[in-house]
Amino acid sequence: MTCEEIWLVKPTLELEKEALKYRQEHFDFGEQVINGSELFDKISSYSEWLEKVIANASLKTVDPNWVLTDTFFAVRVSDNKIVGIVDLRYRLNDFLKDFGNCGYSVRPSERRKGYATEILRQICLVAKEHGLKQLQLSVEKDNVASIKTIEKNGGEFSRSFIFENEEAYVYLLRL
Repeated sequence: MTCEEIWLVKPTLELEKEALKYRQEHFDFGEQVINGSELFDKISSYSEWLEKVIANASLKTVDPNWVLTDTFFAVRVSDNKIVGIVDLRYRLNDFLKDFGNCGYSVRPSERRKGYATEILRQICLVAKEHGLKQLQLSVEKDNVASIKTIEKNGGEFSRSFIFENEEAYVYLLRL
């Protein structure tokens, strides 16, 4: 099945109900980490999370322990359902040097439909519009679906590293 049209939308208060359903589906599926969510999986209050997301999207208000980051929900055009989330970090600090410029997740019930590939394609366009020449992405070596997503978008294997006793790969995606 191919994905339906999606657009990347910055989080708003109006999206709270749909966003909480999105997060809960990950939890119900046994996933405690939602990649690319700027800690949406760790902060219980949507409004508190939204404040942090908005603050981290501005050079004037970005958390000193964070980097300038834009976070987007991937919203399906036909029904306004959130099918994924992605964040774009405009530079890498010491913590992010292995992890990279962006992370993304797709709602468990919407996987294997091409949404991750489309989310990554669209976030590459955003990165290019902001002057980035390449994106660095990391992926656990066993995450075959994400590796395929990165490779479909032109990602090239760069190196591997160990995180929490697990091997992970770093890919570079030229824009």
